Amino acid sequence: MSTYIPQPGVELSKEEIKKLIVEHNVKFVRLQFVDINGMVKNMAVPAGQIDKILNNELMLDGSSIKGFRSIETSDMCFHPDRSTFAILPWRCKEGAWNVARIICDIYNSDGTPFEGCPRCNLKRVIKEAKEMGFIMNVGPEAEFFLFKKDEDGTPTTSTHDAAGYYDVGPDDKGEDIRAEIVDNLERLGFEIEASHHEVARGQHEIDFKYADALTAADNIVTFKYAVKACADKNGLHATFMPKPIYGINGSGMHCNISLYNIKEGKNAFYSEDSAYQLSKEALYTIGAILENVKDFTAVTNPTVNSYKRLVPGYEAPVYIAWSLSNRSALIRVPAKRGNATRIELRSPDGSCNPYLVMAVLLTVAMEGVKNQVKPPLQTEENIYEMSARERKRSHIDSLPGSLNEALALMKKSKIVRQALGEHIFNEFVMAKEIEWDRYRTDVSPWETKEYLEKY
Repeated sequence: MSTYIPQPGVELSKEEIKKLIVEHNVKFVRLQFVDINGMVKNMAVPAGQIDKILNNELMLDGSSIKGFRSIETSDMCFHPDRSTFAILPWRCKEGAWNVARIICDIYNSDGTPFEGCPRCNLKRVIKEAKEMGFIMNVGPEAEFFLFKKDEDGTPTTSTHDAAGYYDVGPDDKGEDIRAEIVDNLERLGFEIEASHHEVARGQHEIDFKYADALTAADNIVTFKYAVKACADKNGLHATFMPKPIYGINGSGMHCNISLYNIKEGKNAFYSEDSAYQLSKEALYTIGAILENVKDFTAVTNPTVNSYKRLVPGYEAPVYIAWSLSNRSALIRVPAKRGNATRIELRSPDGSCNPYLVMAVLLTVAMEGVKNQVKPPLQTEENIYEMSARERKRSHIDSLPGSLNEALALMKKSKIVRQALGEHIFNEFVMAKEIEWDRYRTDVSPWETKEYLEKY
């Protein structure tokens, strides 16, 4: 039997899905969605219930999902997106039954999209951008670590290898696992562009082709799911935690962003006759991101641990500036032009909810275009080597230094509230303030080591 490989963006009919279920001996269909933190949730349904699945008849208790509904209004419905139907390759066994998944939007019981569903909210923002004549394409670069497990199967912070950037085997012990992950992703319809060992020991990166904002968010969620599943099959733990080990590089999720002009049918960021061959739309997007990045950093970097990556000295972006090639700047413009013209935002990390990140970036980009927000001059110097006085003279600000600082800025931001909608905005802030308070009041091993004997 041939392997079924989904075609990105192609919506299957109900009959086609039912035929695939029979042909590939699918026993269960996992209805997937994410909570406000971007964590994958699912309900496994016997394939015999496929008619109910595809007719939006299956319900869930929204009061049990982070950031969704209260117990008084908890009945919600799964609305499957038929273009996301896929058979999970790591669950396929010769002669055995298989498992499929389909990504769902969450609707209210009255048949309207739930305003707290991150995917539904992103669709709202995409619709508004299309009305302005634009589609946003995003190519994410999500880094991750592979760690060993102890004898009980609990993850440790002992890395799988001690290799470095672009190293090869036998130093890079992740080659075979990365190859297995790539194979699984390709069978899920991904177009993989490259994979390699990253700078830190035990750190890896797999790059896949850009897509529109909704598909890119779906792909990030699927990518993380696949990476973790493949690592677990090999007795390892994969983590997208931004800074799991002190003293070495953390993991980011750089986002390569461009706008597509629907009316003209071309990349809106490329202008052959302009300076740097960057269009006004590209410069306005850069300007708007730089102007608003401090306000939306709590969304792109949503954990306490995120800010232990965003420190000088480990190639992480800290300073709010842009450059054509300088990797010490927050935004870099890769050298390729034409259809490949894009900007690279280097601050996001893999702990974010990609649907919220895409909604914020698209809203900010549209505000930049609409209000013609011009960026400052690009920075050619290595900002890491500049003194505080030199940065101040060059008007180069820094990202927030903690989740608490980032939340304080976010709470005052009209544009982030607009991007997320009232429900998600309020629930997100409340959840993260609780997270910060738990961190603030916890007594860490560092504190006991530093103070217990001393005082």
